[in-house]
Amino acid sequence: MVTLDNLPKSLITGVPIVYYQTDMKRPSTVTLYKPTLLSRSPMTLRSCLRLAAVLFTLLTPALLPAQEPNPLHTASRQELNIIKVLIAQENSWNKGDLAGFANSFKDSPDTLFITHQVSRGYTGMVDEYRHDYPTKAAMGTLAFSDLEVHPLGDSFALCIGRFHLERDKKAGGNSDGLFTLVFEKTQAGWKIVVDHTT
Repeated sequence: MVTLDNLPKSLITGVPIVYYQTDMKRPSTVTLYKPTLLSRSPMTLRSCLRLAAVLFTLLTPALLPAQEPNPLHTASRQELNIIKVLIAQENSWNKGDLAGFANSFKDSPDTLFITHQVSRGYTGMVDEYRHDYPTKAAMGTLAFSDLEVHPLGDSFALCIGRFHLERDKKAGGNSDGLFTLVFEKTQAGWKIVVDHTT
């Protein structure tokens, strides 16, 4: 005979159980224990779908191969002209020629230079560079890498890349970071109008 005492606990989940007693004409229904959240309680379809969606979202980036730039990409004339501006900027910096370096920016009050703060205008940007890099030793040796130019039409382009500044500890030590530049095609050639360096 099955009694409440000899039922396995794993079966007692709050489901009504119908049983008969000999002294009663009709069956009685008893709910064994109140429903509780059990560790083995079945998940609803909605819960399973939610869990699957969360796992898919979290695991997809890890399962996809890293997207590498196409090594066989042929640069357009626009891209090459912008890369030339950056090469000239790098060369000027490494000669200690801050004016030549700043010549790559558009001489405009709308030019933006963003680091730990936002500097507006060409003149303020040049003054900030002179303050932060007063000597050739402080300027060190600059190298750009991983340059990617993304045209934004005929008159604008976006360029992302990395910089490495090599210098003595006394002059401030080495520095590395990323930058995003917005270029505008002007009558004087391609000029930087927004520089966001981190």
